Amino acid sequence: MDPILAVKDLKKTYIMGSTQVHALQSVTLDIYKNEYVALMGPSGSGKSTLMNLLGCLDSPTSGEYYLNSTNVSTMTDSELAEVRNKEIGFVFQTFNLLPRLSALENVALPLVYGGMGKTKRIERAEEVLESVGLGDRMDHKPNELSGGQRQRVAIARALVNHPSIILADEPTGNLDSKTSVEIMNILGELHKQGNTIILVTHEPDIAEYAHRVVRMRDGLIESDVKKEHIAH
Repeated sequence: MDPILAVKDLKKTYIMGSTQVHALQSVTLDIYKNEYVALMGPSGSGKSTLMNLLGCLDSPTSGEYYLNSTNVSTMTDSELAEVRNKEIGFVFQTFNLLPRLSALENVALPLVYGGMGKTKRIERAEEVLESVGLGDRMDHKPNELSGGQRQRVAIARALVNHPSIILADEPTGNLDSKTSVEIMNILGELHKQGNTIILVTHEPDIAEYAHRVVRMRDGLIESDVKKEHIAH
């Protein structure tokens, strides 16, 4: 079976004035369909850089990245944007919802870029909002929703395009512990339904939900451990 995501000797160097910052020294990583991986590491370990590369938000300085067997490491920005919209669902710590749009409109937004007709967009957005338990909140704007509800809208938006991978960056960073558990349970359900999930977190108790933990330090993978999963 081919990995859904294969990274070979990925490097990222930033030029800051006259100094070079090697954010990623050399990373090689394979992730397979329906894996649930937590990416961990202290600040400055390279985990955010790696996540930006995996999410096609940035291009590597060198090395190769194959997503669904397509080499995305040499793509132009506009090609990357297309891959990103089709293949990757993002869930961010800050929700990144548009305040003037309803939950439904926020969720349907990626489908507008994908060129889907309005009726189909609404149907699909309703379907994913139902699936995260927000069927009765579709017309609410973000400021009329709790933090946990906003994060559910963000998860629904991440799912709307049937992405290959869900990238969740500190998805519980702005939530209390009870709401965090609810959000992690939703991600767990999505994983059970066959979704591939990459979770970026610095919180060990959140990483516990994943089935494989990749730890980074100084731009390198320090350890990569698969665990026999104990259900919560």
